[in-house]
Amino acid sequence: MKSRKWMLLIGVTGVLALGVAACGDDDSGSTDSTSAEGGGDVSGTIAIDGSSTVAPLSELAAELFQEENPDVRVTVGTSGTGGGFEKFCVGETQISDASRPIDEEEMAMCEENGITQEQITVANDGLAVVVNPENPVDCLTVDQLSQIWDKGSKVSNWSDIDGLDVDYNESLELFGPGTDSGTFDYFTEAINGEEGQQRTDYNNVGEDDNQTVRGVSGNPGGIGYFGLSFAEENSDTLKLLQVDGGDGCVTPTVETVQDGSYTPLGRGLFIYPSGDALEDPAVDAFIEFYIENAQSIAEQALFVPLTDEQVTEAQDKVDSLIG
Repeated sequence: MKSRKWMLLIGVTGVLALGVAACGDDDSGSTDSTSAEGGGDVSGTIAIDGSSTVAPLSELAAELFQEENPDVRVTVGTSGTGGGFEKFCVGETQISDASRPIDEEEMAMCEENGITQEQITVANDGLAVVVNPENPVDCLTVDQLSQIWDKGSKVSNWSDIDGLDVDYNESLELFGPGTDSGTFDYFTEAINGEEGQQRTDYNNVGEDDNQTVRGVSGNPGGIGYFGLSFAEENSDTLKLLQVDGGDGCVTPTVETVQDGSYTPLGRGLFIYPSGDALEDPAVDAFIEFYIENAQSIAEQALFVPLTDEQVTEAQDKVDSLIG
């Protein structure tokens, strides 16, 4: 998500305005970060790594938090969800960004190294399937997406897809994230039935979704997938497909992600603090700030914000962890 990630931080005036609004508006339910709960007197360093999808959220949260807590240095890396957990589970980071829940193998690695972890939801996101604007296809079923992307698939032309309601004779050109990406994990499990089960003869863009934008927009048979917000940013050069998860074609939007109708490609986005990190007042203050301002941060970062119910659940989780 490199383009979104850097674009978010160039509007200094907007960022500062958000920081003031998030920290000073008593009517909004947010607390001032200079209060006992928000930080202000804390110091130290916080290392975050993981999902490139979640990184823009954590970077914006860090930027705003550091404006109010100048003695805290927060760094945010983008090794992918899997790569982030590899660092987290050996104690290299205090917080791991993740666009999917931690899996059993990663949990075992953490346990082996004495690292406990807690999951906190910070925003929502949907994965969008994107094609070239010239493509006449408007909707694909989960089965049709699986025909295209599943491991061992021999589908090489749009006309090879069973049940397609339009005639489109164009060679398929596939673009997708690398295997360390939480987006890869989520998409493959949701569409192909097993995490990581995907054909290998595709254009692997790693963590740089801009390559997918360029590839799909420049190829009539192009198809790819990445986060909904990033897809909406590039809707002038890409076409977002509807997805039929069994109850008819649904357009990916904020509303359909939040209400759960955009299945199976709607998802939560998470941070994972370690148990040791939660003993650090700077980490506690940062996490409290993050969740208190989660909706504003998500909107500013062009993600789908938490619902009020999700905010309450996240705040209750943080309260139980920090006390």
